[in-house]
Order: sequence, then structure tokens, then C-alpha cells
Amino acid sequence: MVTVVPEDFPRTLPEFERRIATEARCREFLAKLRWPDGFVCPTCQSRAGYKLNARDLFECPDCGHQTSVTAGTVFHGTRKPLRLWFKAMFLLSASKAGLSATSLRRLLGFKSDQTAWAWLHKLRKAMVRPDRPKLEGKVELDEAYVGGVVEGVSGRATPNPVVLAAVERLDGPASRRPALGRLRLEVAEDCTEVSTTTFAVANVVAGSIVLTDGMTSYGELGQVGYDHRPRRVGKPKRASKLLPGVHRIFSLVKRWLLSTHQGAVSPGHLQAYLDEFVFRFNRRKSSHPGKLVYRLLELAVATKPYPFNSIVAATA
Repeated sequence: MVTVVPEDFPRTLPEFERRIATEARCREFLAKLRWPDGFVCPTCQSRAGYKLNARDLFECPDCGHQTSVTAGTVFHGTRKPLRLWFKAMFLLSASKAGLSATSLRRLLGFKSDQTAWAWLHKLRKAMVRPDRPKLEGKVELDEAYVGGVVEGVSGRATPNPVVLAAVERLDGPASRRPALGRLRLEVAEDCTEVSTTTFAVANVVAGSIVLTDGMTSYGELGQVGYDHRPRRVGKPKRASKLLPGVHRIFSLVKRWLLSTHQGAVSPGHLQAYLDEFVFRFNRRKSSHPGKLVYRLLELAVATKPYPFNSIVAATA
């Protein structure tokens, strides 16, 4: 599904704030995104529902179920105005470097970082499109340790989780620095053949050319339908020349985590931050400034609730 942003969709924050000036406008906008062809009952899938004018609810005459436009979405159960949510989404999407919880708290006037932190994690949850197409063509695949150092159970320092990366490489004529296409990033338990092969199968179209270094953990790729072309690195300095795409990605990710988030990202939440990076990176060439926020709004109404307890549990 390719997102087509309406031509009249706001391109600046002032325009956006005028569009969502009231809660009624926000709910109307969400209803159109959630049910573009008219209300669909989430219980029985009937299309015969209608809105109860006295309340912000829709009722299905077939099964009697009542629901709001925010029920069952990222906004489920919120006590904050939707106008504030919309503004947070615009600010998060419009910034090339994203926002830290502290920055969002200051911009929106929250009393604590915790609320802003939870909101950001809810929105990151919505940034992963379930039906997104796999990468194809020529794809670089590599791994790296991302983040600082985490204290182990025994008190001894242990490396941060392994992150696997796959990025489409768009070679141009006589290009010394190939252009990059779409990206995937995933936290892995290790860098064994099982992990790398599972990651590739889930994210890369069979038959694609897959470029890796010469590690034995990539040895199974040629046996599961890929044109695997391992490259012997030798000296570490050669790695960035043989696989320039993924090395550039890892450099950008590490710099982003250190600058925007001060490196304060727990291993349990690292995947959420990687999802945000991928969401923004894959839409970096959009000609419409509002595409990211429009797409995030689309995904938010299609994403199941992500309660605070579940967010906190990710660190356990």
C-alpha cells in the first residue's frame, strides 16, 4: 500500500493546528482514516452502524455494540485531548532527528517525562506496518552491537544486543557511494546462522542478491533461495568499503541514539527506537512534508492499544 497524501493536507505546523482546531475535527479526521468507506462494526463487521449525536459513539444496529473512533487504537482510553496527540505526532514526524521524552514534555507542557515517554512508545508501536513489502534487488546485510554497555547479572559489563541490518543498495554508474533504498533493523539474540537466516527470510525477497561479509553465520543464505555473495573483509578498515550501506546505517543509528536520546535506551526498548529510525529513513525522500504525520495517523488508528503496563514490561 502506497500512501497518497491529499494535496490539501497541511504542510506546516500552523496549518496543521488550524485543521485540528477542535476535538470534533480530530475525531472526524480519525473516523475518515479508520473507516474510509463508512463505519464498520469491530465486533460483527456490519456496515449498518450510525453515530449517536449525543455522544461521540457509533452504534451497530445488528449486534448493539457501541464504539468510539479511538477505541481499539493507539489512542484507546486516552484522557488527553486528541489535539495534543495530533500535535505530538506532527512534531515527532517533522523533526529529522525525532524527539526525546524530555523535549516532548517541554513542547506540550506535560508535568512529567513519563507521560511523554509513554506517548512516544505508543507512537513507535504504530510505526511498523504489518504488511510492509520485503526488500529486493541487491541487499547488504550485516550486524553490529548498538548502544552502550549494560551491567550483567553478576555485575560484570556485557555487550549490548546484536542488531541485524538489511538495506537495499542502489548502485549507480561508477558510484563510489551507492544510494540506499529501504531499510530493516532488528534486535537479535545472537548472530548465529539461525538468527541471520530467519532475519533474511522475514525481510528480503527470495532470489535477491544478498551481500555480506565472510562470517560463517551467513553461510545458510545461499541454501534458502538467495544469491548470496559473501565478501572477505580481511582488515577491519575494508569493511566499510565492501559494505558501505549498512556501515553508514549503523553510524547514523548510533549517532542518533547518542544525540537525541543521550544513549539512554534500554535493551528492552531498543527495537522500538530502531522502528522509529526505519520509519523515518524509509520516507526520507518524500516530497510532501506532511507524509510522515499522515502515514503515522493512518497506522495509529490501525494499531491495537499499547497500555503503559505493556510498555514497562518490555524492560523486564
